[in-house]
Amino acid sequence: MFKCFRFSVLTFAFLVLSYFNIRAQVSDTILSGGLNALRVAVPFLTIAPDSRSASMGDAGAATTPDANSQHWNPAKYAFLNKQWGLSYSYTPWLRKLVNDINLHYLTAFKKIDKDQVISGSLLYFSMGEIVFTDNDGNTRSKFNPNELAVDIGYSRKFADRVSGGIAFRYIRSDLTGGYTQQAQSSSLAGSAFAADISVYYEQPLTIDNKKAQAAFGLVISNIGSKISYNADAIKDFIPINLRLGGRFSMDYDQYNTFSVVLDANKLLVPTPPIYKSGTDTIVLGKDPNVSVGQGMLQSFNDAPGGFKEELREISYAFGFEYLYAKQFALRGGYFTENKTKGNRKYYTLGAGLKYNIFTLDFAYLIPQAGGNNPMANTVRFTLSFDFDAETKNKKSK
Repeated sequence: MFKCFRFSVLTFAFLVLSYFNIRAQVSDTILSGGLNALRVAVPFLTIAPDSRSASMGDAGAATTPDANSQHWNPAKYAFLNKQWGLSYSYTPWLRKLVNDINLHYLTAFKKIDKDQVISGSLLYFSMGEIVFTDNDGNTRSKFNPNELAVDIGYSRKFADRVSGGIAFRYIRSDLTGGYTQQAQSSSLAGSAFAADISVYYEQPLTIDNKKAQAAFGLVISNIGSKISYNADAIKDFIPINLRLGGRFSMDYDQYNTFSVVLDANKLLVPTPPIYKSGTDTIVLGKDPNVSVGQGMLQSFNDAPGGFKEELREISYAFGFEYLYAKQFALRGGYFTENKTKGNRKYYTLGAGLKYNIFTLDFAYLIPQAGGNNPMANTVRFTLSFDFDAETKNKKSK
């Protein structure tokens, strides 16, 4: 009996040591550069749609409010001193290869009173023309795949320095136009509903007798249903994202203003686990096929590589903005993502010009050496109009 007990203890110890040895080996592989990127559907929702934030490294949670706050932080609208405004942005995509893939972004906002604002936006991604062929290469069908998101938002000031916002979103993704090959299940357009919740805080400061301001923003975007492209497929998470950002601005004199911004982003979706070769048995990590709520909570502690891998799922956006007489702007920034989670790394540049109610912004993206990007070396622009009460009164007179 004693020998049997000793054998059991030794066997148990061997299994425990083997488990931790496997875990250590897998963790080392992941942390040393093994790709284990997060997987989401409709990634077009994560593209910076406007040129101002795009020129600052894709940072926008706490930048000064503008007409494009709907994407970055709807709560910022409550701090606008304009009565209403609208904006249109155009972003070319894969311009080195084709000329018919692009992103369009249209936004508008209207103040209800001094504390409340309603807003809306349309994000439309056109992916050009694709040709469906049979096994012999004969053309069967042509289609222009597209994706869109329609938003409506509401923001309100809770105090002089704090505001909150919420936005509701309908998402539609049609990649095939219903085309289905033989022996395959029918293809459908995917759709989902989502919401954003956000807060924004501004704190006026005085530094060396100069006016300054610190601001912070927190946004959880795309909290919504999963999406699927046919009745039989497993539904995929949409890019639920946690964005935390800060800004520091200073007026050096009555003409010159300088701002620096920083955003940190983390997708609140499950990390792919490590499976035993050739099976569905999870060796490390957690089951990714869970509900939306559980997936969001699970996303903080489900990485197969442990806490170090969780930290690698955070991407960072840095940016600066120089304003002269609040009419001319120069901007720059940098975006970085861990090599095991997508490896997006690029610099951004931009400029802006404001005249009366009219604003025109440009952005330019430069991939880091050795990298590539669908928007590399292309110019995108944003055209905005905003109107305040004084302008309206002058017109009425």
